[in-house]
Amino acid sequence: MPLNLPNLLTWLRIVLIPLFVGIFYFEKSWVSVPNQNLVATIIFTAAAITDWLDGWLARRLNQTSAFGAFLDPVADKLMVAAALIVLIQLGRVDAIIALIIIGREITISALREWMAKIGASRGVAVSFLGKIKTISQMVAIPLLLYDDAIGIFSPRIVGTWLIWIAAVLTLISMAYYLKVALPQAWKASGPA
Repeated sequence: MPLNLPNLLTWLRIVLIPLFVGIFYFEKSWVSVPNQNLVATIIFTAAAITDWLDGWLARRLNQTSAFGAFLDPVADKLMVAAALIVLIQLGRVDAIIALIIIGREITISALREWMAKIGASRGVAVSFLGKIKTISQMVAIPLLLYDDAIGIFSPRIVGTWLIWIAAVLTLISMAYYLKVALPQAWKASGPA
């Protein structure tokens, strides 16, 4: 495991998950609900920024590694899953949204692993649609975490629309990945 700045940033995202979840378990007399929302939003946003930053630094500093390529998406999926579970508990996201998003991530991860084993990993490269889904999701989650109105702007309303858009794009992108990858997988695996 190469110990470099990009990988340290990825590990930082993983280490932040217990703090991110734990903030909602602090005694209300210690941290008010609006402050819990704010701290969780800051932690999630910092994690999202380090996700972009670690990839950029890895390429810029020529510190890409197989371990980093493995760990980075794991850290992302753990943080998003933790956020969705917290948002369900807070009553800000429907469980069906979390099932769609987390289920898709598990399915596509398994598909990528299988495709890599049969030497067809290019068939499940990240699509433009997947990137739009990720952007929608990564904007929605902090809005839903923050929750408090900002003047006339309602983060919950905008976040709810965006998380539903992300869920729909999640289903479409999963169908796209399956459509592209499964014929290659069946062809590569040969007759049963």
